[in-house]
Amino acid sequence: MLLIWNRPGFTEELTEQDRTALFGEVDEIMKELTETGELIGGQALTSPSQTLTVRLVGGHPEVLDGPFMESKEQFAGYLAVDCDTPQRAAEIAARWPDIRYGGAMEVRPIMDEAGTEM
Repeated sequence: MLLIWNRPGFTEELTEQDRTALFGEVDEIMKELTETGELIGGQALTSPSQTLTVRLVGGHPEVLDGPFMESKEQFAGYLAVDCDTPQRAAEIAARWPDIRYGGAMEVRPIMDEAGTEM
């Protein structure tokens, strides 16, 4: 799983040319992963302002508005890929254009149903 972290709204700060280039790079990566059969799925997430977080407060679950932590970067989306090695997943993540604008990609294996990886 490639977890996409970036600063909400950073694309609005880009010039139209830079924004078009960024989305073009994403399209190229997605096309490549589709052609190689490595892409399982992925999705962008809505604004963190639409987030609800459930926490235990006073012994009872409570629904709170907003992300669960204060930080500049927020979880923005994910890609699920089927790669031969973790290094290949990291190679894909290193090409994700958001990282040039202060974002990050977290590469994390997906646990199988048995959960033996824990």
